[in-house]
Amino acid sequence: MARIILFDLDGTLADPKEGITRCVQYGMEALGYAEPDLGRLTPFIGPPLKDMFMEYCGFEPEQADEAVKKYRERFSEKGMYENEIYEGIEDMLRTLKESGIRLGVATSKPWVFAEPILRHFGILDYFEFVTGSELSGERVQKSEVIEEALRRFGAGPEEKGNVFMVGDRKHDILGALKAGVNSVGVTYGYGGYEELSQAGAGHIVDTVEELTELLLKL
Repeated sequence: MARIILFDLDGTLADPKEGITRCVQYGMEALGYAEPDLGRLTPFIGPPLKDMFMEYCGFEPEQADEAVKKYRERFSEKGMYENEIYEGIEDMLRTLKESGIRLGVATSKPWVFAEPILRHFGILDYFEFVTGSELSGERVQKSEVIEEALRRFGAGPEEKGNVFMVGDRKHDILGALKAGVNSVGVTYGYGGYEELSQAGAGHIVDTVEELTELLLKL
């Protein structure tokens, strides 16, 4: 079976800092929580939003659900395009695909947002499948997203050794471990070397160029 590489979206393929932090701020303010410093909201990039609203703001589950709802209100209209693809990403995807590697996206972001973002940047067609969460709250944890991606690729338990999850946060690495697939951490996103190393990343790279070289060798 050909290798399968699953990419996280935020912090791995594209830098969503402006859009996500402004939408998080909007969601917080709707519930009376003020955070004027957008730089302090970067921990929201990557993990499930509901979990982060509860952890960061101390919201109860119902409050966190409402904050997520307000977040998506702004995100669907504006925030999803306050985003930019990392330099070198499209060249990497083209090279990997031409090498016969199967590519997919596995993100905790709802797929209904992920697909338009990838289309906006002109890279959607490099991926066989885009797997994400549902607006209903289903399939939010990264391990669940990866398992669904494997199902769509038709990759059974005996083929997991040929699957690699690429991401910038510990949730990507821990999700890969739980799903039983290999992991690659990237430090150019929002997690950093220490976070990725402590989570147990199988490989860690610093740049898109290094990532391309690694994925071609694996």
